[in-house]
Amino acid sequence: MSDERPLILLTNDDGIHAEGLARLKEIASTLGEVVIVAPDREQSAVGHSITLYDPIKAHEVYKDGVLYGFSIGGTPADSVKLALHYLLPRKPGLVISGINNGANVGINVLYSGTVSAATEAAILGVPGIAVSIAAKRNPPFANVFPFVRQIASWVLKNNLPSGVALNLNVPAIPQEQIQGLKVTRQSLTRFQETFERREDPRGDSYYWLSGESLASVDEEGVDILCLKEGFASVTPLYYDLTAHKYTEELACVLR
Repeated sequence: MSDERPLILLTNDDGIHAEGLARLKEIASTLGEVVIVAPDREQSAVGHSITLYDPIKAHEVYKDGVLYGFSIGGTPADSVKLALHYLLPRKPGLVISGINNGANVGINVLYSGTVSAATEAAILGVPGIAVSIAAKRNPPFANVFPFVRQIASWVLKNNLPSGVALNLNVPAIPQEQIQGLKVTRQSLTRFQETFERREDPRGDSYYWLSGESLASVDEEGVDILCLKEGFASVTPLYYDLTAHKYTEELACVLR
């Protein structure tokens, strides 16, 4: 049996210099050999976009004279692709994306670059975990540590089914008030968009997207309600978007 420590790839959508990524490295380094490959800038809400018509530049990033990771001129999904196909010395045992500022629950998982990095790993045959904390400002990253350690350790030992990634969200409440961890389903809660129109000094219009989440009407056992109840939520995600329950009915109608 090899004594080689498992290789863990870390990435995110907030950019290689994000505090959440540095804090994630602290945890992951206790579990295996860590390599960071992340976007060179903020890439929030880019979803699963990839770069097709421009070259992807990669640069080594050093901190205190030590190699910290590789910054990628592309998206979170680009970062995972380039890492697995070229930059890593061997196939990793796990990809962890985060720690994202703000929860990725409900329909937001479709827009999230954090989640897309984890699902890209699953597409390429490597277990992936997306990690988020439910606070945009001054997030208590320490809340995340025990759950990442628990889940990542389990995945490294047991793997995940083909195509499955895990989406972990942790509440931003005092650590002693967190009720535990629940396995959940994705909520159908979505963001109610509004656009605020403004004018620049030349009189041209521009728009800011804003709004708020709709009140959830989902039943118990979904990610957003779990967070509201003070639990950390982990949801298994699969990239197959087929509406399987409707395929037979649609086939009958279109014959």
